[in-house]
Amino acid sequence: MDVDPIKDVFGRVTKRQKLSSSKCQEIVQKIEEEIAQVLSRIQSEEDSASPLDHKSVLSSLNVTLKTLDLVSQLEGVQKEWNVAASKYAKLLEKSFNPEISRAYRNVDFDPHLVNQIIASHFYREGQFDLGDCFVDEANEPEASTQKSPFLELFQIMEAMRSRNLEPAINWATRYREQLMENNSNIELKLHRLQFLEILQNKNRDEALKYARSVFTPFAEKHMSEIQKLMACLLWAGKLDSSPYAELLSSVHWDKLAEELKRQFCNLMGQSYDSPLSVTVAAGIQALPTLLKLMNVMSGKKQEWQAMKQLPAPMDLGSEFQFHSIFVCPVSRDQATEENPPMLLPCGHALCKQSITKLSKNNNTRPFKCPYCPSEVEAGQCRQLFL
Repeated sequence: MDVDPIKDVFGRVTKRQKLSSSKCQEIVQKIEEEIAQVLSRIQSEEDSASPLDHKSVLSSLNVTLKTLDLVSQLEGVQKEWNVAASKYAKLLEKSFNPEISRAYRNVDFDPHLVNQIIASHFYREGQFDLGDCFVDEANEPEASTQKSPFLELFQIMEAMRSRNLEPAINWATRYREQLMENNSNIELKLHRLQFLEILQNKNRDEALKYARSVFTPFAEKHMSEIQKLMACLLWAGKLDSSPYAELLSSVHWDKLAEELKRQFCNLMGQSYDSPLSVTVAAGIQALPTLLKLMNVMSGKKQEWQAMKQLPAPMDLGSEFQFHSIFVCPVSRDQATEENPPMLLPCGHALCKQSITKLSKNNNTRPFKCPYCPSEVEAGQCRQLFL
């Protein structure tokens, strides 16, 4: 959907709103000035010998305000703003289909799994009270087991924002073996930042003492990086003007925080991104296509609900492609658990149902590969796991 027209109309609405607000303030200020002049005149005349007719003064003020015609000016600007806002509301109603429920299909969901995903989302976003409330109301006590690890992650992230690396280092030390199995050197990176913090905020001796206590286990594989850090000792107090000033960049902190979160979720067996957020984002991207399909099939509601596969491809962005997808070159069907891809001895791949049809449902009956002269048997084919 093209949102540029909506942006243009919204820009005009905001411009009119600012103009209306500015004009309103200008008129109010003008009224205040006229009233202040009248009050000043009344106060000055009270000290004189001749009394002032207050009624005539107020009448004069009323005539002045009517002459300025301030209300009409305000009504004109307000009317223009109302017209622009009304057009914007109509454009929104026209552009966004309010009946998105028409694209809904009756899909069997596991309520227990959905509740766990929602609770996990709250916990990973740091909404622990909200997550606890949801777990209680949904009666899903098992989902609360994810609170403790995400709470630890949240505390580590908060500490890192305050330049406190101790919680993160303790976590990395505790899971050193698992991190090494994942080929992650995040513990060294944390120690590197801590070393630089000590060198910058304390003194050279403290930094050297810290280096001797933590870098030894990493010397075999990361000697060049450790040597670079040791060279930083020569620039104590002026590291920001040294050849190693780049090491002080805040970018290293941001990247390390992101890497730590990724490794933390990996060790938990969780994805880096919230499954709920990814699902909603993918649904938003796919919704226009689903609505178009439903409009085409408006008279075939039962068929729409019974479909196991959409009649047209759903082209989502690469950020939503998590697994390889195999489409059989013979049947053009997408592989499923019931119809998995199979590898032929010749190296080509077909879906299981295509092989069954080609072999006449006989595991020992030879059939010709559709893409080369080889003859194969169904029993010789092996399932591919994507």
